[in-house]
Order: sequence, then C-alpha cells, then structure tokens
Amino acid sequence: MWRNRSPSSRRAEIQQIYQSYALEPNPLPASALLRFLHMEQQELSADEEKVKVLIDRYEIDKTAKENGSMTFEGFFRYMESKDCCVFDQTHRVVYQDMDQPLSSYFISSSHNTYLTGDQLIGESDLEAYIRALRKGCRCLEIDCWDGPDLEPVVYHGHTLTTKILFRDVIRIVEKHAFEDLKYKILIKNKKLKAQTSDPSGPEESADEGEEDEDEKEFEKQEEERDDTDQQARAKLWFTGKSGSKMNNKNKVVVAQALSDLVIYTKSVKFRSFTHSSEHQNYYENTSMPEKKARKLAKASGPEFVHHNQQFLSRIYPAGSRTSSSNYNPQEFWNVGAQLVALNFQSPGLAMDLNDGLFQDNGGCGYVLKPGELMSSQIIFDHRSRKYGLKPMNLLLKVISASNLPLPSHSKELNPFVRVEIHGISSDSCKKCTHAVKNNSLTPSWNADMNFTIKVPKLCLIRFYVQHQTGLFKSEFVGQYTLRFNCLKKGYRWVPLRSREGCNLDPASLFIFVWYS
Repeated sequence: MWRNRSPSSRRAEIQQIYQSYALEPNPLPASALLRFLHMEQQELSADEEKVKVLIDRYEIDKTAKENGSMTFEGFFRYMESKDCCVFDQTHRVVYQDMDQPLSSYFISSSHNTYLTGDQLIGESDLEAYIRALRKGCRCLEIDCWDGPDLEPVVYHGHTLTTKILFRDVIRIVEKHAFEDLKYKILIKNKKLKAQTSDPSGPEESADEGEEDEDEKEFEKQEEERDDTDQQARAKLWFTGKSGSKMNNKNKVVVAQALSDLVIYTKSVKFRSFTHSSEHQNYYENTSMPEKKARKLAKASGPEFVHHNQQFLSRIYPAGSRTSSSNYNPQEFWNVGAQLVALNFQSPGLAMDLNDGLFQDNGGCGYVLKPGELMSSQIIFDHRSRKYGLKPMNLLLKVISASNLPLPSHSKELNPFVRVEIHGISSDSCKKCTHAVKNNSLTPSWNADMNFTIKVPKLCLIRFYVQHQTGLFKSEFVGQYTLRFNCLKKGYRWVPLRSREGCNLDPASLFIFVWYS
C-alpha cells in the first residue's frame, strides 16, 4: 500500500505529471486516469474497473471518491505505492513452469553456507543458514566432519574456522527451509570423512580439493597469476593435528548409508564436454572452480551452453578467495550454469546481481533459464556480437531521488546515480548522472540514458547511488538490482537497498522507463 514519505519529497515532479492530465482546479476524472495508465504507464490492459479500484484504494477525499475522480493527494499516494514500483508486481509470485528438469533453472546457491566471515579463521554460525534460506537460497553447503566423541560437526575442514554441530544445522534447515519457501532444497556435502572403515561399505566421492588441483593446472597457464594467491591457496591444504600435508589426490570416503540418501543429483568429476556427452548420466552434476569454468566459457561457450542443457553445473569461488570475496556470477549464467555458488556473507556486486535475479518468480530460488540457453535449434555464443535477435532499445530517465540516507561521518550528501547493465559482454555497460551538491532530500537529475540490449532475457539492471567525496572518489549510498523482464514501463519509483540488501525505505529513485 502507500508508503509514508517526507512532505517535500517528489511532490513537484508528480504535480507536473498530474497537471498534464487534470483540468484543475477539478480533480482528475476517471477517463483521464485511464488515459494516463495507457499512455504513460503502458498498462494497456487497464480498464474502467482497474481505475475504480485505484481510486477506491488511494483517494482519501470522500467527494472525489464518490464522483469517481482523483485529487492530487490521491494521485500522489498512487504514484508512491507498490502499483508504481519499477518491479513488476506480477513477478512477486511464482508464475513460471515449475515442472521442468532441474537443468532448466538457475538455482540460488551458496558456498560454505555456514561461514559468516573469511575462509580460514572465520566464524561458523547457524544464523548464516537462516539468512541464506530467507534470501531464497535453494542450494546449501554443509561440510560435515567427525567431531569429539564422533559427534558430527560442520566447519571448513583443515582450517581454524569455528565448528557448529551437524544436528543443529539439520534442525535449522528443517525449521526454516519451508516456512515461507517452496520447492526443493539441494544440500551439498563437500567432505564427510570417516575416521574408521564403515561396515556398510564406503563410497568414493568427488571433492572440491580434487577440483582445486585442476584449478592449479589452469592457473599455471595464466600469465597474471601472482605469488600471494598461491601462498593463500597452499594454507588450505594442511591437516590440523599432524601438521603433515594433505594429499589432494586422496578420495574422500563417504558412508554408504549417507550416500544412499542422495536422490536428486550426484557429483562427478568433470573431464571434458565430450566425455560428459558420452558418459555422464542425467542425474549427475559436476563442480568446478571459477577459473576453470571461466576458461571453458571463453574457449568453448556454445559447448558449455549445450552441456548445461542436459546436466547440472556447479561453479564455486577460487580457493585463493580466502577473504570470502565473490566473482561476478553473470559470466556463468551467460553459459547456462545452474548452481553458481556465492559467499552469501559478502555484500557487493555479486550478491546484488544474485538478489536481483532471484527476486523474480516469487523469490522461490528457481528461475527458468531463457529460451536462448535451452533451445536445441540455437547455437548460443555469449561472446558473439551477432545473435539473430532483434535488439531492444531501452530508455531510462533518472528524474530524481527522495530521502537518501546521509553518510555516518557527514551531514552533507553529493549524490549521483550510476546505471549498470549486466548481461552478455556486448550488452554490459554503465552510465552516470552528474553529482548534485549537498542534497539528500530531493536531488534532481532529469538525465536520459539510452541502451541497446541484444539479449534482454539475460540482462540485469543495477541502480547504484553514490556520494561524491572528491574528484575521483565516491562512497556507497544505496542500490537496487532487477532483471530486465521485471521492469515496468512508465513513471516508477525504485526502492533502494543497503549494501547488505536491506530495505532503506523511504529512500528511493524516481525514473521513467521505456523500451521497444
């Protein structure tokens, strides 16, 4: 419904729009409101009944409501409501076909879900699972090890990260996974190592440590490799008690009874696209580090897309990311990788894009991949500049902002807006407004930005508000990210979020959107 705002926020811009349709001093008649919905908001299905609903919902003047008209105050309330949000409200519910194979979806995925900090000495916490699940994460990671008295514990093995009980993790997942969310939860168990032989018969499992060896092989071929990354990576592979180096080639032993519980997908080592095509079963998935996946995406993009039409691929951060930093997930969504695992505890661009993608389809954590990535009739190469598709022309007019938060260390804000397009490489770009001097309440830009987008279904739009502190210096103020296909045309407000993804209401942008 209506969101309370400062009395001085955005009224001038909305008053100008209102006056262009109303015959003042008379209120806006229903016919004019319908014309506004059709002409400006491009809500072509709107009819007299829709107009009546809006007047009943937002008009507070009894006489105007009885006459089927809308005063400026009612119009202002409407323009500040969820009905005028930039995010298409029909996408806030599950609207996609949810009966396709798992390989047909992007699936919200976390890496080392239990960690709240870095990968070497960070804290493991049950709250990390709760936060991930409430963000719509559908693929959790539980690294399970034998603890004291054979009580299973969860932590980043062979590091100094703290431990939490496996039983507590499972209870938390059971409690929170299905409270507000639907559909399958995928649990990845990276290392469950038996200390003694299991009478029911152990099974060998592919392990991320094994894949890190492959990652090192790729890194040897990269000229930009630096010594610092290698030293950080080496620290990950030492045992805690004996101090002897862990053999990366050793297989991890998994209890047969636990392995038998696996019903959706089983992890296998990736060898090549040809090998997968000839030998991989439909229920098997592969995990690979980001650098190996990046090299494959650059060298064999169409083959990677074809592989991901049939099988699940999980991408995870490089072992050198000991600070729990993230890579850009867009480059792997561009080749159809389903399980692009991120460190959910690390805010920034990667998590903004992840939140933007997975707020679609009701926030259920499953989003159908675009047809370009699933069609056997199309050879899709994300690096090509020719797709046989008609480009989309996007116009964004950044009009103004309202109630922006001040920096904690200053009473002054010099805001500007950067609009970023994230998609295939030829679509990705960014444009900025000028900075407005010392205005956090009602900064105005009226800046037109034009974009040509070749593959809009893979496109995310990020609104990034910053405070200019110097000639080439700026600080974060707020951001909002959404898919292109969730974008509403017309005059819309953009809700801003904090670095951690929390709502900064009533802070928002006011924009005009058009595409064709």
